[in-house]
Amino acid sequence: MDLPERIETGLQLALRLSTANGCPPLLAKGLRHAVFPGGARIRPRLCLAVATACGDRDPQAATAAAVGIELLHCASLVHDDMPCFDNAATRRGQTSVHTEFGEDIALLVGDGLIVAAFETVARETLHNPRLTAPLIATIAKAVGSPYGLVAGQAWESEPEIDITQYHRAKTASLFAGAVSAGALASGGSPQDWLTLADALGSAYQVADDLYDAIGLTGSMGKPVGQDGRNGKPNIAMSLGIPAVLKHLRTLVETAADSVPDCAGRDAFRAMIRNEATRLMPKTLSVSAA
Repeated sequence: MDLPERIETGLQLALRLSTANGCPPLLAKGLRHAVFPGGARIRPRLCLAVATACGDRDPQAATAAAVGIELLHCASLVHDDMPCFDNAATRRGQTSVHTEFGEDIALLVGDGLIVAAFETVARETLHNPRLTAPLIATIAKAVGSPYGLVAGQAWESEPEIDITQYHRAKTASLFAGAVSAGALASGGSPQDWLTLADALGSAYQVADDLYDAIGLTGSMGKPVGQDGRNGKPNIAMSLGIPAVLKHLRTLVETAADSVPDCAGRDAFRAMIRNEATRLMPKTLSVSAA
């Protein structure tokens, strides 16, 4: 089973359990709407790629971690789109959850996905309970406070935003959780992968800011122009397009160069550089060369 198939099979199982008989119908529909169809699934793919590079000693645990990471990412998008934050009408080419089902269901969908993420890790590591606590703690750190997704969202409510801390918490933290969980599940060292996670996570946020600034739908599938409308910090607007293109290329190269010595190191680097092609707006690719 290849990596995308492992991820989608794991997500289908998690959602099947979360929407089983007895689940309120609107909640069940909202949960599936939030997860399928998915985006690029880069975070769970990265988790499994690291697990594979470390020997993939426990595929079941690694897949559970990857699925948990993606469920948490989907939960963050549902909450991020709500009127109290971005008030986004669409996500990933379809209506956002609150637009389709209402704010009350959207709030509960986000909450339900968070619970499903940790339930998945707990359930799928019963065969190897020594992994359960470290994986849950690692993933929780990536989404909580003071440095995870919750903190990243909270920075948007501050009168002055530290854009470096904001980007690290809002985006890079879940990348760090993904690579750390993948390494842990296979007996590797999370510390060996954190430079890659920080650089790649920052690259995604920079690319998203860039797409928003030039008026194109970005890597996260949100409507364009939202940063300006919502008064959010945008590094492309702050530094200018040429400087941000250069910064984005530097981040990608830093991520690729930081891949530690492991099986398939060259293929891993190639995967990161190929992903950079998707991050770079085609209309600006010549300027970035």
